[in-house]
Amino acid sequence: MTDTPHFPLSAVVGADDLKLALCLTAIDPKIGGVLIEGPRGMAKSTLARGLADLLASGQFVTLPLGATEERLVGTLDLDAALSDGRAQFSPGVLAKADGGVLYVDEVNLLPDHLVDLLLDVAASGTNLIERDGISHRHSARFVLIGTMNPEEGELRPQLLDRFGLNVALSGHTAPTERGQIIRRRLDFDSDPQGFCAQWETQQQALRERCENARSALANIPLDDAALAQITERCFAAGVDGLRADLVWLRAARAHAAWRGAEAISEADIDAVAEFALRHRRREQTALSPQQPPQSPSNAQSEPSEGQGQWGDMPAPALATGARREVPSWPKKL
Repeated sequence: MTDTPHFPLSAVVGADDLKLALCLTAIDPKIGGVLIEGPRGMAKSTLARGLADLLASGQFVTLPLGATEERLVGTLDLDAALSDGRAQFSPGVLAKADGGVLYVDEVNLLPDHLVDLLLDVAASGTNLIERDGISHRHSARFVLIGTMNPEEGELRPQLLDRFGLNVALSGHTAPTERGQIIRRRLDFDSDPQGFCAQWETQQQALRERCENARSALANIPLDDAALAQITERCFAAGVDGLRADLVWLRAARAHAAWRGAEAISEADIDAVAEFALRHRRREQTALSPQQPPQSPSNAQSEPSEGQGQWGDMPAPALATGARREVPSWPKKL
């Protein structure tokens, strides 16, 4: 765990869609990370840092915008290899992010070849460095979170598709919610340790829920019935390729584990549909009927005993919700 306090994810007001997407990728990193779209000042990095606290390592690594390929993947000391017969490796950002969260701000402004390389490693979980016939391989398993402001440039469709899930944040926040966001931000800034202690019960419950879901994930089958529904809806949406089908199926399974189920249901498929399709949909074709949205729980300014899951905790902060509703958080793990 890092010694620097992160704003607790359980204390975040709103942004339920994004929090769900982040937790699903923490449950199953093979989903392929989350791309967050939204204007400046939406606390995207705060949410990403909050996710790191739910992982065993607590590691949060940021890729600098001007990073070179060597800074990203690491370097090999060729002289040491030739003189001593050993590959001396200097770790890069990917090695430091192993087991934690790798955050890439303004990923749309990063050179395309670096984005491509980054996504390759995120998908494989392994970083391979080769130089003049000498190679070094190391584990690089992390939750990838990229952010972008569409007003500052788009990401090529080929790269956009390779992000597992996509969530858009709205810049319009209701006055009441804005007040809660500011108040909690001020409370955190004035006493980070005390604020985190105040929310520790909720944060621990959230941490345990993610851990339980990760443990249960392998026991939930990727069944043919769920796959049939997903493939039909991907076809109806006109998506290119097959990555949407695979990501959607994995995300639905992670959602089933998140709510403590033993199998994927239609509710799981519906809950993650927009995450998987938003950045891949080519035709504005109606999807199969969605579950009717439920009203989010009323926000509270202070945590109370027993609030450990988003279904019965305060409308969680520092960001607004995404543009659609998802089923409210289940009451039981």
